[in-house]
Amino acid sequence: MKSRSAAPQSRSKATTMPTGQPGEVRIISGQWRGRKLPVLDVQGLRPTTDRVKETLFNWLMQDTQGRDVLDCFSGSGSLAFEALSRHARSALLIERDSKAAAQLQQNLARLQCSNAEVRQTDTMQFLAAPALRQFDLVFIDPPFRQGLALPCAELLAKGWLKPEALIYL
Repeated sequence: MKSRSAAPQSRSKATTMPTGQPGEVRIISGQWRGRKLPVLDVQGLRPTTDRVKETLFNWLMQDTQGRDVLDCFSGSGSLAFEALSRHARSALLIERDSKAAAQLQQNLARLQCSNAEVRQTDTMQFLAAPALRQFDLVFIDPPFRQGLALPCAELLAKGWLKPEALIYL
């Protein structure tokens, strides 16, 4: 298992929006390049900025196509959508908030994406169960200051990862 860390210091909402108003995320490359997807203004949801995504996916340039992706704490789905746009084989997006999960499902339909699935559940509870399948590219972007990153990685190591899996935190 390899692990690389992207500095999330410049994380903020993708667009400035008043409370309760929807925002959007933009897919920066791949088959859906330039597509903008709506994102609900849900408390604690902070879509990955284009700058951070661009840096991350420059690192992943050779490591996205054909990969099975797990997006823990999916939120806006920005990282999974970017990976899918760059021809990941499949993606599982896990999101606890029911409204955010419904928006993820709508965005997959909007993209006519049939190789991704949204699970509306708690990531930690989901990963504590026996592994249903294995992934070779995992994004861990948990809510701030809740101490979930390390426990999440520990749960992933219990059968959820392919031998050469990459984890981005």
